[in-house]
Amino acid sequence: MTFSRETDHGTPPALATGKSVTLTIDGQSVTMPEGTSIMRAASLLGGSIPKLCATDNVESFGSCRLCLVEVEGRNGYPASCTTPVAEGMVVRTQTERLKKLRRGVMELYISDHPLDCLTCAANGDCELQDQAGAVGLRDVRYGYDGATNMGQAKDQSNPYFDFDPSKCIVCSRCVRACEEVQGTFALTIENKGFESKVAPSQGEDFLGSECVSCGACVQACPTASLIEKKVVETGTPDRAVVTTCAYCGVGCTFRAEMRGEELVRMVPWKDGKANRGHSCVKGRFAWGYAQHKDRILKPMIRASVDEPWREVSWEKAIAHTASEFRRIQSQYGARSIGGITSSRCTNEETFLVQKLIRQGFGNNNVDTCARVCHSPTGYGLKTTFGTSAGTQDFDSVMEADVILVIGANPTDGHPVFASRLKKRLRQGAKLIVIDPRRIDLVRSPHVEAEHHLPLRPGTNVAMLTALAHVIVTEKLYDESFIRERCDWDEFADWAEFVSDPSRSPEAIEPLTGVMPDEVRAAARLYATGGNAAIYYGLGVTEHSQGSSTVMAIANLAMATGNIGREGVGVNPLRGQNNVQGACDMGSFPHEYSGYRHVSDDDTRRLFEQAWGVALDPEPGLRIPNMLDAATDGVFKGIFIQGEDILQSDPNTHHVAAGLSAMECVVVQDLFLNETANYAHIFLPGSTFLEKDGTFTNAERRVQRVRKVMAPLNGYADWEIVQLVANAMGLGWKYKHPSEIMEEISALTPTFAGVRYDRLDAEGSLQWPANDSAPQGTPTMHIDGFVRGKGKFVVTSYIPTDEKTGPRFPLLLTTGRILSHYNVGAQTRRTANTAWHPEDRLEIHPSDAENRGLKDGEWVTLRSRAGETTLRALITDRVAPGVVYTTFHHPETQANVVTTDFSDWATNCPEYKVTAVQVSASNGPSDWQQSYEEQARHSRRIDVAHAAE
Repeated sequence: MTFSRETDHGTPPALATGKSVTLTIDGQSVTMPEGTSIMRAASLLGGSIPKLCATDNVESFGSCRLCLVEVEGRNGYPASCTTPVAEGMVVRTQTERLKKLRRGVMELYISDHPLDCLTCAANGDCELQDQAGAVGLRDVRYGYDGATNMGQAKDQSNPYFDFDPSKCIVCSRCVRACEEVQGTFALTIENKGFESKVAPSQGEDFLGSECVSCGACVQACPTASLIEKKVVETGTPDRAVVTTCAYCGVGCTFRAEMRGEELVRMVPWKDGKANRGHSCVKGRFAWGYAQHKDRILKPMIRASVDEPWREVSWEKAIAHTASEFRRIQSQYGARSIGGITSSRCTNEETFLVQKLIRQGFGNNNVDTCARVCHSPTGYGLKTTFGTSAGTQDFDSVMEADVILVIGANPTDGHPVFASRLKKRLRQGAKLIVIDPRRIDLVRSPHVEAEHHLPLRPGTNVAMLTALAHVIVTEKLYDESFIRERCDWDEFADWAEFVSDPSRSPEAIEPLTGVMPDEVRAAARLYATGGNAAIYYGLGVTEHSQGSSTVMAIANLAMATGNIGREGVGVNPLRGQNNVQGACDMGSFPHEYSGYRHVSDDDTRRLFEQAWGVALDPEPGLRIPNMLDAATDGVFKGIFIQGEDILQSDPNTHHVAAGLSAMECVVVQDLFLNETANYAHIFLPGSTFLEKDGTFTNAERRVQRVRKVMAPLNGYADWEIVQLVANAMGLGWKYKHPSEIMEEISALTPTFAGVRYDRLDAEGSLQWPANDSAPQGTPTMHIDGFVRGKGKFVVTSYIPTDEKTGPRFPLLLTTGRILSHYNVGAQTRRTANTAWHPEDRLEIHPSDAENRGLKDGEWVTLRSRAGETTLRALITDRVAPGVVYTTFHHPETQANVVTTDFSDWATNCPEYKVTAVQVSASNGPSDWQQSYEEQARHSRRIDVAHAAE
């Protein structure tokens, strides 16, 4: 794709009214939706009215006066961006009088702008430059007075973009983008007239301000006032490729803008249906890890983890991998090896890994990180609704009247969706937050929750049952919906259960610590406030009662009739870019793609015919079972694609013991991650910029990933898996990922209509996409549940076995922060460390005072499983008795303290509830120091003695 700017129609589409008007623009008759601006109508007709302050990402503003037009029968010259079309209107966009007025306006802008176009980084990519040419400005009578901009120093504090106030034309586009698109309100206009200027609020520089570096202001700027440092360094791009972000589960679409083989910038694509032209700091700017010096580009092997790595050829590495797996199976049996798929890799690559294990290894020992985060979603929603995924698309939130967020922190974990959610809240929707912490959504500029229920970690089920108690006992449920769409007898049993006085808000207050009146008010709001939508995250699933909590959420939605239309539903906010896809592709030991059990004869026969082998009908091992079996001496080899289980899985000591006991650990990744410290074979992976394929986001949206540059390691990840498979004699012959998707579509009913040509033509498809839903399915369960009748499930509250006591009186919960992603392997290798250079332990002032702790000092965090040290952050965002930390930095190894307790149905680890004690410390623990030394020793590469 050659480089060109996306078409900017100047103003957003009009709100749909179903009515249209016909008018004449420059002699052409055109029919437009009622409410469309003249500017947008002219653009859609193929014309282009000059503009500076107008852009279709924000509402019209009408300040620059460059877009003046003549309207027959009207006095004056209205701004086309703020004037709606009307029936019979006759518009002229180019007359002698308009030319003169526009040149005069442009002259004033240029008179206050440095004329250094030849050396400006935006030369050739500057709207001011373009519009000066469009209005025919050839001479400026007013000389540029640099003194006007004296004292306005360039702000280079942000690691990704610069702000040069001397080039600012005060069009307010950046300010409006920060308000309307991002919802942070970090920018303002200071002073008046020629003295006016854009500035971060409170007089801060960009880095120190409330700015979240989403890039909306940079994208909106029509000059070089706000510009990416990479553009300044490299020059403007000359081609672009549309692809999908490889960070969180929102699945933002970007234009990867290139100069030759070098990526210059990632610009959010306005036609992206998940992000609608918005982005966050990670997707917009944090892609430099792809060229980081730490990246491993050559295969490596070693006989023992005590030895240094030796670089080898791809041929030798692949042959050695296949040989080792065959040796182990010959010696220990067919089920002695297994593998882990990646939620960061594409659907096609994930599908191939589970196929390698089932067809090549001959067992079902396959698991994925999706199980350690959202497997309760799959179990709970399949049980109650019949499908293992969320019910809505992201646009649906704009139709919600009440939004319940439980166990999720969207502004940090899913920031682009959070911006849309905040926009809906500013429009008047009401918010309920159920979370132990006071997350930003509870109270931030222009957004405040109606109710915050700061429950004690581990009491989700009790809280949701109390909400149900109020809804049932006050008869706020939707009886007609339940009788029509659900099993009434099951509802009656459930209603009797939740109505018991022992489950009232008053009765559960000692468990949850939440005021009963707040619980009752929240329940009434959810049940009676109109369209009510529930969004949840890992604070729901990563508990010993994760599956119960998901079913309790589904019970609430069914009881109130909040399923099957826009603005309602049950919506898991998935963590990684392809967590949904990894689940869809059959990454669990008990399921093939499409969530069909391996014991089902018809399903297994379908795969056996396609793959030409007999398949094991017995479910395989999950990750913790593999580790247990390894320490027992019966599981000896593992293939790990794009997953760092040593840092991400619970009880680090147990993971290390399991890996140490294996004879062949193969890691396929970008960097020598923590798990690779215990590996014997390292196969260098490729980034999302270097491959073709698809990702499936949290709203079931399947989107294309397109190769932007050649793989620096020589192969895309799917090609590496195919090399291993063929070395094991499987004879795969895929030439392109589109052929893999054809196989997925043939074997997976929900993907039957997913093909690359359709994705290219339509942008994306939401599964199920098949003959029954040829255009995909944005909203699930419209006329009925997939399983038939919705199933109410009684969810008893069973306290976790992880108990506080005199030795461990505090409860630790964990989460993410905006600037980093998962274990930080990618974001720590970018400038995002400017915002979060280390993990900190949040602790309430009263708990800190009781322990003699001060802000910023080292503290020891100790549990029954282990201990680590990190610096304290004293804050009232956490309640007394609760502490919180992130897990982005391996120096902390937060999971060394988390336990082996897990969800009763899926083994999803209980990351969110760990009994701990916090005490003063002098610095890193002995274990941390020994771990750092072990990691350094393990990562040695003996380049001089590469294997032959």
